Amino acid sequence: MTTPTLHATPELVTTAWLISIVGDRVATTLPKPGPDGLSWADGGFVTHVVAGGSSNIYVPLRTPVMGVSCWAANPDSQKPPWGKASNLAETIVAACLDHPNVPRTALALPGGYPDVQVKSAYTVGDPRRITDDASSYARYDIPGLVIAWTEVTP
Repeated sequence: MTTPTLHATPELVTTAWLISIVGDRVATTLPKPGPDGLSWADGGFVTHVVAGGSSNIYVPLRTPVMGVSCWAANPDSQKPPWGKASNLAETIVAACLDHPNVPRTALALPGGYPDVQVKSAYTVGDPRRITDDASSYARYDIPGLVIAWTEVTP
């Protein structure tokens, strides 16, 4: 029996790219509060989901459109920390505009997945405040983050 070949996914690439921008507080789901409260309350958290996009039919180039949410919480107050959530979103937007730093020749993925080359990253909408969160978390959404990438062949 042969071992299946692992291929990069939009979620893995987006997680790795965002971690390189905002640090190790990125996942596809928001962590639940633990016994010590919110482990991510100090720096905020970023979640993402595939919202659309496509693959090139002629070359192995992927261009998913990712919905990105930037979260912040203040466990000691019911007042959402809007500035902290907004700053996370604006940090991601600024990273997309840092054109000399956007192309990455080898972005490492975890768990035996192949490295990827990030060709470009850009947003297709400005961050917007999402109000009325029952948990009193602050949330800013980037409606579309496009990361164009291809797997690195060994």
